[in-house]
Formats: sequence, C-alpha cells, structure tokens
Amino acid sequence: MSMIVSTIGQGLLWAILGVALFLTFRILNFADMTVEGAFPLGAAVAVTSLTHHLTPTAAIGLAFLAGAVAGLITGLLYTKGKVPILLAGILVMTACLSINLRIMGTSNISLLGQATIFSQHFLKTLPRYFDSVLVGLIAIMMITSLLIYFLQTDLGQAFIVTGDNPVMAQSIGINTDNMTILGLMVSNGLIALSGALIAQSNGYADVNMGIGIIVIALASIIISEVVFGTLTLNQRLVAVTLGSIIYRFVILGVLQLGFSTNDLNLISAIILAICLLLPQVSKKLKLDQLLRKGVSRG
Repeated sequence: MSMIVSTIGQGLLWAILGVALFLTFRILNFADMTVEGAFPLGAAVAVTSLTHHLTPTAAIGLAFLAGAVAGLITGLLYTKGKVPILLAGILVMTACLSINLRIMGTSNISLLGQATIFSQHFLKTLPRYFDSVLVGLIAIMMITSLLIYFLQTDLGQAFIVTGDNPVMAQSIGINTDNMTILGLMVSNGLIALSGALIAQSNGYADVNMGIGIIVIALASIIISEVVFGTLTLNQRLVAVTLGSIIYRFVILGVLQLGFSTNDLNLISAIILAICLLLPQVSKKLKLDQLLRKGVSRG
C-alpha cells in the first residue's frame, strides 16, 4: 500500500513538469530544451535558499523566478537574436550547468536537518508518503486551475493562436514574439518550481538531476494523449497529471521486474518511443482491416 501511495505522490509532484512542458511543446509548438537546465536550476536555487534559512515558500518563489529568467533568455535568443529554437534552448541549458554550480558552490547539497515544505507540522501527522500526495495534489490543482483560467483570458487566447497559426496571429495584431517569450517564461518558471519541490521531496539537489528530464515530461504528455484520446484543451491539462501518475506506475512495474534504477533513463526513452509508435500501429491495423473488408466484399 505504501508503495502505491508513494508512486501517486511522485506522479503528482512530477506532473507539474509535464503540465509546464505542455505549454510550450503542445500549445506554443516550441521544442524547448531549456527544460533540462531550468529543472536543476530551480532545485539549486531552492536548496541553497533553504540552507541560508529562507522559508520553503520563499525558496520556491525564488526558484520560479530563476526558471522564468532562463525562459526569458531562451525567448530573447530565439525571437530577437534569431537563434534556431533547439540551439537557443541548448545554449541556455548548457549555461545553467555552470550557473547551478555557482549557486550551490558544489555539485550537490543535502537538505538533512533543514526545514522544507514537507516539514510542516500537519504533514508530519499524516501516514507515510501521504505528505507528498497532499503537497503534490495542492500544487498541481492550483497550477492547473490558474493555467485554465489564464487560457480563457484574451491574453491566453492570443497565446493559443500564436502556437496554432503565427501568421494569422500577426495579421490580427498579436505580437507573437512577446507571446513566445511569455510562454517560455511561464513554462520554465513552473519547471524550476517542479525542480524545487522534487529536490525538497528527495532531500537534496544535484547539478546532474536535469539529465533526461525532458523525456519524463514528454512521457506524461504522450501517455495522456494515447490513453485518453481526443480531449478539449482544459481536459488535456488535467490528463497530463493522470499521464504522469500512469507513467510512475509503469516505472514501478518495470523496476519490480528486476531492472536497476540505473536503467531509468533507458526505460523512460523506451516507454516514450512505444507511446509515440502506438498511434501509428493503430492506424496501420485499422487500414489493414479496411483493406481486408474491401477485398472480402469484392
């Protein structure tokens, strides 16, 4: 039972990463590699802040701002500097490796003995692992609700149109560069926030904790699309959270089969590849069935 609760808690905490990437990857149609720099950046800022006796709330807020700055730089490189999408993200991601070392002063920092968001008194009264479930549930509900509200506003609609059809967006007076920068700032701010929460949950921050993180975020998105099919935009935001939880259970199942935790990145990549291939396989099977019916009728 405790393993199931722990898996759900991890799925909820990691869902923030998936929802954040959904903004750029699906809505803005921007392949942002800044993710792998913003995530450990948020963790580094939060953990360093906590070791300097800032409150957990302040540490998470600073992490969000640091991630937003990383997104701003990527956005400026792409929109103003005309640097290709992937290269802009890779440049910022690479820079974050050195920045994280500067912030922490070492390759990793432990939170042993430090007060974190999980140290709250009412959380300690809960059964084991229920603290991560509650914190994750509150965080993802707040973030998803705010994003749903934002996307209903005029600014949010302009953001959606920019991703759907930039040419049309420009023709009706929308500044697509500003929308792109805004999306990258919000997305990477939330990604850094996710890093801050995960670091507090794990009890440490490490400069290498961002490696392969984009695959985990994509897995949440793709699994939700494969499992739940066609949904409205608001429903898709909620489905990403469920996709994150499903992904965590798949990982748990694979580890129960005897695989090592060292294989997690490989397993994540394989799961993502399978999910990406499933729609194509499904289409091919349907096409084959239609052809067979046509032949039999003939």
